[in-house]
Order: sequence, then structure tokens, then C-alpha cells
Amino acid sequence: MLLHESAPEGPTGVPAARTASSTRREILLVLGLSLGASAVYSVLEFIDAATRGPIGQQSTAPLNPSLSNRAFFDIAYNLLGWFFDIVPVLLALYLLATPALGGLRRVGLDLRRPRFDLLAGVGLTALIGIPGLGLYELARALGQNLHVSTDGLGGAWYAVPLLIVSALRAALQEEVIVIGYLAERLRELRWRTWAIVLAPALLRGSYHLYQGWGGFLGNAAMGVVFGLFYQRYGRTAPLVVAHFILDVVSFVGVAVLSVVAPQLLPK
Repeated sequence: MLLHESAPEGPTGVPAARTASSTRREILLVLGLSLGASAVYSVLEFIDAATRGPIGQQSTAPLNPSLSNRAFFDIAYNLLGWFFDIVPVLLALYLLATPALGGLRRVGLDLRRPRFDLLAGVGLTALIGIPGLGLYELARALGQNLHVSTDGLGGAWYAVPLLIVSALRAALQEEVIVIGYLAERLRELRWRTWAIVLAPALLRGSYHLYQGWGGFLGNAAMGVVFGLFYQRYGRTAPLVVAHFILDVVSFVGVAVLSVVAPQLLPK
């Protein structure tokens, strides 16, 4: 059956069905407002770094940077930036909602299975975190990864709570959009399961490419594991838990070390 650009209208004037072309346009718009744009910038940053000299001798711009030398404005600027990063997440959940099923429940980000979500999240943290750290160090040793600095806020008194909020923002943004939203929409487009897993994994790797090949491969592998998990269980909550723990350890651990034992941090 041919797909038309606009769906036929029902008696109330509301479109009766979603078309494949409208679904594709929606995906592009959601990604263009969020991590798709990040991927484009990340690829450009990687090309910039690769054409400057050996990647292993360079550092990335610090993650979670300080945005003002005055505490109030630094906190306000960071919180506003993270809030507006969450807006596309809310949009994706809104677009996924149906009269019978809300967006949160559709992607498994509700509270129906708290014990499972927590235990699975901790398990995924161990499964991803240890090999991921090893891959990062291997890529650094081979000169294929930039040094990633997560301590942009330094030793400011408000650094730890802000970094925890940043970790939650990243976990929600990536897992809801890249795993939950994309899987649901690509399934509607009748993509095969392997493609639904692989395409978001490559997207995840691409917006981490600014870190180098290690960042790309490690995050793409993480995306495959998370994608397979979602295909099996239909829940993003454990993925959010795992991502949140990984980022808290990465962000807050470095912030704490920068104050109590700066000599332990990589140069």
C-alpha cells in the first residue's frame, strides 16, 4: 500500500494515522533539537583535533565547565543549560504518548518495577563500567583518545550537587531519546531488530567521537548492550540508573580527587 504525505482525517478533523514519512520527519526534528546536533558538532571537533596533530597528546574541553566566576551565575547558567537539554526529552515522551499509554510507561521509565530497575541498573553499571574504563585507558595508551576532563567546575563548593544534576540530565537525555524514543519509532517503521539496536548505538558513539576513537567505540558498545536490554525488557529505567551511576562516579569522583588528592589525577 502506498504511503501518503498526509494521513486521512477522521470525523473530528484529527489525522487518523501516522505515516512513515511523518515519523521520519519527527525523528529528524527530535534529534536535531538534541543529540543529533551533538553528533554533528562532535564529528567536527574530532576532525579539528585529528588535523591539529597526534590525538593522544591533546585534551578535550572540560565537561561540565564553569560558566561564570561568580557562584550564583555559575549555578544559574549550568542549571538553565541542563533544563533546556531536558526539554527534548519531555518532547519525545509527549510525542510517544497515546490515549492508552503515557510516554513514561511506554519506554519503561515508570515506577512499576523499582527493585528490578535498581538491581539491573547496578548490574549494567558493572558490566559497562569496568570494560569501558579499560578501553579508555587502552585508547589513551595507543594515542587514539584525547584526555577527557570531567572536572570543569573544579573545587567550587557547589560542584558536587551540580555534577550530580548533570549526571541525571545526561542519563535521561541519552537513554530516553537514543534508546526508548528511537526504538519505538524505528519499530513503527518496521526496522529489523538488529538495525534498531545498531543505529542508535552508532549515534551514541558519534556524539562521543570528540573524545577520540576510544570514546566512539566504548560508547557504541555500551549502546549495543543497552539496546539489546531494551529489546528484551522494554524498560529504560535500569539504563538511566546505570548511566547515572557511571557519570556520578566519573564526574564527582574527579571533583573530589581534585580537592583531596589532586596528585592522583591524570595529567
